Amino acid sequence: MHKRSMNYFPDKSFYWSNSSSSARRESKYRSPLDENNLLLQTDFKQPTCAPQSLQLPCAAVHTVLSSIQNSVCLTCFVNIKALLLPFIMCSVSPDKRRKMESALEQLKKHTVVVADTGDFNAIEEYKPQDATTNPSLILAAAKMAAYQHLVDQAIKYGIAKGGPEEEQVTNTMDKLFVSFGLEILKKIPGRVSTEVDARLSYDKDEMVSRALGLIALYEEAGIKKDRVLIKLSSTWEGIQAGRELEEKHGVHCNMTLLFSFAQAVACAEAKVTLISPFVGRIMDWYKENTAQKSYEAHEDPGVISVTKIYNHYKKYDYTTVVMGASFRNTGEVKALAGCDLLTISPGLLGELSKDHSTVTPMLTVQKGKACDLEKVHLDEKEFRWQHNEDRMAVEKLSDGIRKFAADAIKLETMIKEKMLNVKNGQ
Repeated sequence: MHKRSMNYFPDKSFYWSNSSSSARRESKYRSPLDENNLLLQTDFKQPTCAPQSLQLPCAAVHTVLSSIQNSVCLTCFVNIKALLLPFIMCSVSPDKRRKMESALEQLKKHTVVVADTGDFNAIEEYKPQDATTNPSLILAAAKMAAYQHLVDQAIKYGIAKGGPEEEQVTNTMDKLFVSFGLEILKKIPGRVSTEVDARLSYDKDEMVSRALGLIALYEEAGIKKDRVLIKLSSTWEGIQAGRELEEKHGVHCNMTLLFSFAQAVACAEAKVTLISPFVGRIMDWYKENTAQKSYEAHEDPGVISVTKIYNHYKKYDYTTVVMGASFRNTGEVKALAGCDLLTISPGLLGELSKDHSTVTPMLTVQKGKACDLEKVHLDEKEFRWQHNEDRMAVEKLSDGIRKFAADAIKLETMIKEKMLNVKNGQ
């Protein structure tokens, strides 16, 4: 980078300095560039009558850019211009700034945004922190031409492992789920959720075994288990499998297909890492089974359910975090701004990126602490009774397991056909 020991701009007292003084580093208007520890500094004094939103006028920034444009190389100029963007934003009033920012950008300030997809391109476009997958998403992605190489690699792996056909298919399925997870992890800084076969939802020991097998595949590929969340159905057996995986094996779990408060309480008491209550599917049930066919966000049954769970967790300091899932519209998403995490489909992420309405945190730790919910303890008998009393939750949990199982069977059928072709040399 072109070194400029001191370039003054007397009208606003902007200058460049390559000083490494710790005192200068502490100013909130100083940012380090990547090369040579070069620091941008602004020390001009704003008249006390001027509003704080004008602490660094846009005109001053443009003066800097105009003055240096012909003095540095293009790469340095681009870097400097990008560096000055926060200063330009400082000169914009908070209301105008919110209008300039998309709803997605605002949401990311209050909530960890997770992409609910197996499509790598969508993940790259919206830059979420984490990503989630499930059998339905993997089935859809596996049908795309762009991902056939992953399917082919998984089939070769399954055949090479040997054993009866059923075992080869199972190994292929697990390898395929992990292969998608590995590709996703290349595009996100956080964690990927990989789901255990929904057909094991009532078999604790088998869920634990399959989960450990998935983790082993990730570790063979050089991925530590801290970057993986194992998704398990929120049956009593699934929750106990989550407890065992967390306590005995240090495997982090994402409890999915969660619809009732009883499920949420049992997950918190099992100290699993994360739960995924299904917002949209809850609303679907009420629209299908009651006279009300539309809901505003604040009265949406799914939004109300997640809000209650979040407040209960925060009031009693549970370590399990809440990730709202299965959204039907952006109104539901914005109504849960402030939730620990929200996993959102690419379609809704696209809508949020074009939406410039104001997003404010609706869920906060403070509100949770102030709620009047009583602490609840559930053993197995009480869990089964309380969950059974929630007709919506019983029906949606069973329906969700059936649908995920059906998509897993479709994926297996596709794999068997391709596997047969490979064995026959086609």
